[in-house]
Order: sequence, then structure tokens, then C-alpha cells
Amino acid sequence: VYQVFESVAKKYDVMNDSMTLGIHRVWKDILMHKMNPSPGTLLLDVAGGTGDIAFRFINYVRSVRERQLQRKLKHHQNLSWQEISESYQEDKFKSLGDSQVVVCDINKEMLKVGKQKAQHLGYSEGLSWVLGNAEELPFDDDKFDVYTIAFGIRNVTRIDLALQEAYRVLKPGGRFLCLEFSHVSNPLLSRLYDLYSFQVIPVLGEVIAGDWKSYQYLVESIRRFPPQEELKAMIEDAGFLKVDYQNLNLGIVAIHSGFKL
Repeated sequence: VYQVFESVAKKYDVMNDSMTLGIHRVWKDILMHKMNPSPGTLLLDVAGGTGDIAFRFINYVRSVRERQLQRKLKHHQNLSWQEISESYQEDKFKSLGDSQVVVCDINKEMLKVGKQKAQHLGYSEGLSWVLGNAEELPFDDDKFDVYTIAFGIRNVTRIDLALQEAYRVLKPGGRFLCLEFSHVSNPLLSRLYDLYSFQVIPVLGEVIAGDWKSYQYLVESIRRFPPQEELKAMIEDAGFLKVDYQNLNLGIVAIHSGFKL
């Protein structure tokens, strides 16, 4: 698995767009709206090397902060220009309101790509990058408010261990969110999806990334992944409560959610 991501890291974003026709962006936006983080939230994004979830988190929290500031200023109609200006300056320096996102990935190449993207897009505040294994996270117990893993859990050798670690590092009241390819229940769509996955995706991998084998592996890993109800049971076995899932695009992907209560 390590070799697969080592070889596809540089073309990872282009391939995601090509394989999903860009829809992966919408799925990640839905994940962020489901999370609905507020300023001050501490997020751990596992297997998030390219920064997609981290950047969305920062944007989301910034826009919440901006709305809060506007509401605050509306309620203080009689503020002087200087007070309004100071308030804006203060907000600019704390645009995330103490929020932090820690991106943890096992793959150095993926982290490298993410850091380059962050630099290019101007993300620095409230963002850190950590090399680490989902099955043995290098963090203390009860540390994070939210744990996310997007299109990463199916590449973990021991899913049960990764779920236990997610539970361990979350604070009581913390939330687990997993976005992953899942199982399509509609038989016709399922057949079409299989055809696309096995006939088209490896070819795209060869054409775009010069790597047929890695994308053949990715397709096979999706098929081997536990269906929605089975993953839900595994998340509950790890100790999470109020576990549920939301199918997107008829189950091509699903968002699983659970709480450490």
C-alpha cells in the first residue's frame, strides 16, 4: 500500500478528478457541512496527506468567524470607526479562533504534496503535518474534538485497530467521521460501476499517472471494503455510540459518523 501511494502522490489530485469526474470535491464539501466545525475545534485528519479536508476545514471555520464578527458589529451600531477597525484587525490575526487541524499521513510523499499545496494556496495558520500510522497514532488520549478519515480507511491493514485509535485520541463528546467508497445496492448501477471501475480506472491510471498496477489495486481495495452495515458494526465495536451513515450517489460513497460519549 505504501508503494502505491508513493508512486501516485504527485498525480493524486488529477487522478481523483478524472476518476470521479470531479464529484469527490462535492463529497468532501458534504463531509465538511456534516461536521459543521465551530471556531476552536481541534481536528485530526488521518490519511489526509494532500490537505483536501484540512483546507476545507480552515475555509469553513474562517467563514463562520467572519459571520460571527459581522453579527457582533451589527449589534454594536454605535461603535466608532476606530473600534470597528480594531475589531477587524484582531479578527484577522485570529481568523480561526484557536482552531487547529493536524494532518496525519503514513506516507512522506503524500505529506510533501500537501505541504506544497498549502504553501501555494497560502494556508499556514492553524495547520500542522505529522508523519504517522493510523493504527498507532502519535498523539495523546482525549486530545481532538473531531477525527476525519477520507478515502483512507480502506487502505489500513487493520481497520479495527485504526478505529480503536480514533476512539482513543478523541475527547469525550468527540466525533468520528469517515468518508469512503462503499457498496451500491442498485444491481444495474452496481454492474455499470464495476465495468467503469475495472475497465476505465486502470486505463486512466496508465494514461495520467503512468501506473496501471496502483489503480488496479485501488479498485480492488474498494471491492474488498466492508459494506455500510458491516462498517457501522465495526465502528460500534470500537466503542462509538450514535453511529449512522449517509449514502451519497446511491452508495458509491458513504459518510459514517459516530460519537465518543
